[in-house]
Amino acid sequence: MKSFIILNKNISIKKENKFIYFLVIIFSMNITPTKAQTQNIETVSQTIHSEGLGRDLKLDIYVPKNSRSSSKLKTIYMNDGQDGGQLELPKLLENYPHHDFILVAIHTNENRLSDYGTSYIPDYKNRGDKATLYMQFVKNELTPFIRKNYPSSNRPEDNYFCGFSLGGLSAIDIVWENPGIFSKAGVFSGSFWWRSKAYEEGYDDDQDRIMHTKIRNSAHRDGLSFWFECGTDDEKDDRNKNGIIDSIDDTLDLISELKKIGYQSRHIKYVEVKGGQHNFDTWKKVFPEFLDWALQ
Repeated sequence: MKSFIILNKNISIKKENKFIYFLVIIFSMNITPTKAQTQNIETVSQTIHSEGLGRDLKLDIYVPKNSRSSSKLKTIYMNDGQDGGQLELPKLLENYPHHDFILVAIHTNENRLSDYGTSYIPDYKNRGDKATLYMQFVKNELTPFIRKNYPSSNRPEDNYFCGFSLGGLSAIDIVWENPGIFSKAGVFSGSFWWRSKAYEEGYDDDQDRIMHTKIRNSAHRDGLSFWFECGTDDEKDDRNKNGIIDSIDDTLDLISELKKIGYQSRHIKYVEVKGGQHNFDTWKKVFPEFLDWALQ
């Protein structure tokens, strides 16, 4: 945006500089959300300031234009919202047969490896060091903001969180830590290799995968359900040489941990995509299936 500033020549240099600084701040703020519309969906792009993270975060909020619901709407929160174009979200949501829900796509940036991860426990390289702050942002700042400004339900059974790769790990961690806010987690090719020890430092599958350990050491949390997707070509690595790639192994092991603390098959959906890869070309093809599961 171009801005034009007319100054009184009699203003002192000190005051002039302050005035210019003030105007720069005002013109740089995203005061008015921008909107785009299709036949069924309105997309609102705006920023929200997080006190905890100390910065602004951009949101793309997809809202049905002609909702048939007389009650507050189910709401899906999604990590890596900046990649909505690769997911073809506007087209996907426009063509999806059911429109009575809100989708909140949260953008990330160079802070991704700090914000995403497992709350309270960074990995062995200290990645995810702000995952607790990010989780608190979602809990204390983002969900209240969405519920204040949009027709979003405040019932846990109507609120879900999803993500891709490391964003998927973040999504299930946030749901796990906040069963009073969310009830369903959707994880596409989740980074469940996230570990507390390097391979060369005596790494052990049973002890050092952080999300697995967190669930193993937790009690069953009522009301939660989980959707997992893996592609058979997500990667080539097979660290235990059992003929199953790590992405699938780590996901199936996490499902086993969930079942050990009381979750049944009806609480867990696992989708394995033959030939599926670790990219949005695969994820966008199965995203409608996730929506069907979440919104049922």
